[in-house]
Amino acid sequence: MTALRLALGLTVALGLGVSAVAAADKPDPVADAKAFQAFFVKKFPKVAFDDFVNGPYSMNEDMRRQWEEKEQFPPYEFALEAGKEMFSKPFKNGKTYADCFPNGGIGIRQTYPAFDATEGKVITLELALNRCREANGEQPYSYVKDEMASLTAYMAYTSRGKRFDIKIPDDPRALQAYENGKEYFYTRRGQLNFSCASCHVQSPGERIRAEILAPALGILNAMPIYRSEWSGMGTISRRFVTCNSQTRAVPLEPQSDEYRNLEYYLSYVSNGLPVSGPGARP
Repeated sequence: MTALRLALGLTVALGLGVSAVAAADKPDPVADAKAFQAFFVKKFPKVAFDDFVNGPYSMNEDMRRQWEEKEQFPPYEFALEAGKEMFSKPFKNGKTYADCFPNGGIGIRQTYPAFDATEGKVITLELALNRCREANGEQPYSYVKDEMASLTAYMAYTSRGKRFDIKIPDDPRALQAYENGKEYFYTRRGQLNFSCASCHVQSPGERIRAEILAPALGILNAMPIYRSEWSGMGTISRRFVTCNSQTRAVPLEPQSDEYRNLEYYLSYVSNGLPVSGPGARP
């Protein structure tokens, strides 16, 4: 066992109360998800399970009141309208996004990311949308700009209320992708020496400057999100890149294997929580 793996196992054990030896030596995503969810439920006994998808608004009553008022005229509404129009508009060859996805792309957000057995890698919804565009002769969209956020906002909206149902097939490559995502989540990096878990497992509910940190449980269920800080919409890719920048680490390329595996891990341990996207955050 490498020093990194040992350190990782200890971090997981300290954070989630599970056996370091068991976590490091025998990967068990089902047990991981159970321990992960139990940790947050115990840490925040007043937060209803489904409410974890509302991030900081589940942690602070004042922020929640402001958010509920804002939701009467949600700031992401423009993206929903744009995404719906983009989704139904035919490509130059006459086909649409609906031709690329099961159920015509409606109500499927809760099944992404998924593991592709042919490719042996994790496929996110953002990646699948761009592959759909390229397969139909269209240029791919930026993973961090408005078009991708609008498309995923509309697709998330059609899945609202459906519970995350991420699968890890009986394939060692899928299990390794999940383990790699888990390792990325708990590994410290950057000048601030923070891991993803430093903020979203150890410190949810606490403030960094004016921002209340969201719990890792359910953090992707609200994606994409409108952020006042951005004055616009952002994708999961944009959030990962921003988090790396905020810890003064070198951000990876959007949709790199590392980010896709991270999304796979974070989504899997939130199985059972409902899709709430698109969301809004300060």
